Amino acid sequence: MQLTTIREISQELNLSTRTLRYYEQIGLIQSVKKEDYAYRTYDDANVLRLRQILVLRKLRIPLKQIALILQSENATTIIDAFQQNLAEVDDEITALATIRDIISSFIDRLNESLQQDFQIKSLLDDSTLLEAVDALTVQKPAIKEEKTVADLQQADETLHKLTDRQVRIVYLPPMTVAAIHIVGQDANGNHAEDTAGVIADEFIKNANLKEVYPAARYFGFNNPDGVPDDDPAHGYERWISIPDDMEVPPPLVKKHLEGGLYAAHVIPLGAWDEWLPLHSWVDNHDQFTFRWETIDGLCGWLEEHLNYWDWNNINEEKIVNQVDLLMPVKRKSQ
Repeated sequence: MQLTTIREISQELNLSTRTLRYYEQIGLIQSVKKEDYAYRTYDDANVLRLRQILVLRKLRIPLKQIALILQSENATTIIDAFQQNLAEVDDEITALATIRDIISSFIDRLNESLQQDFQIKSLLDDSTLLEAVDALTVQKPAIKEEKTVADLQQADETLHKLTDRQVRIVYLPPMTVAAIHIVGQDANGNHAEDTAGVIADEFIKNANLKEVYPAARYFGFNNPDGVPDDDPAHGYERWISIPDDMEVPPPLVKKHLEGGLYAAHVIPLGAWDEWLPLHSWVDNHDQFTFRWETIDGLCGWLEEHLNYWDWNNINEEKIVNQVDLLMPVKRKSQ
């Protein structure tokens, strides 16, 4: 059985390693372990499945429907999924045709009015055109994955303006951590995030940390921040909280987290774009503001993997469903 590494499949299909891990997390694909090799690899069947997923994504099929299509052996179920998407495409074609006709009408009337005293208000008040535009609003066409103005405003509220019910203020106590920081790819071309994860998992296993220190917490973050994971300068750091007197083997080092208040927003693994609305929540809050702190180049943003012990065997793939995005904050009155 031929196995393809996560690095090879990432480069071949132009998919980030985070996307591959997310597809695995939601059950679309499965990785396998090569003997004496700690990184993800994929057999021929899963490489083929990834190619099928890419084809369906280019056809704008949602991931939930892709899972249904790939897992079902019932042709009727698959046909129903495709017909649903075909209906949406037909609606979009109709909407685009209507929009084209309206814009063409605008142009025609503007051309007729070149020699007259014309005001755009009179054009936009035209009752016939307004009825056509109202019809678009009823149909809610998805044009480049957009909806109506009202839908866009609602999406903006959801995406960029988290509510107080969606953000928790939590206190992280001071803690000693075992830290592993990797920058760039290793000799086999594996990305920093994967290499750091393998080293962290080996430490947890060898230290029997689940038994010795079951209160351990697991964090990760880009370091340096803002560098894409396919960039040679991309770095990633992982922290595991440990007892203060525990020694750690190289290349891990001991560090100290001062702790403090954090704005916390829980996400499903892979929804990293939720950092933006959390930043916006802090930026616009009337009681809290940013508490910038520098830890080896880190601005203080952390990703905590929740329920990290939730797997049957340390040698098997971890089941991490949720991540807390943590942004350091302080009260404005301080």
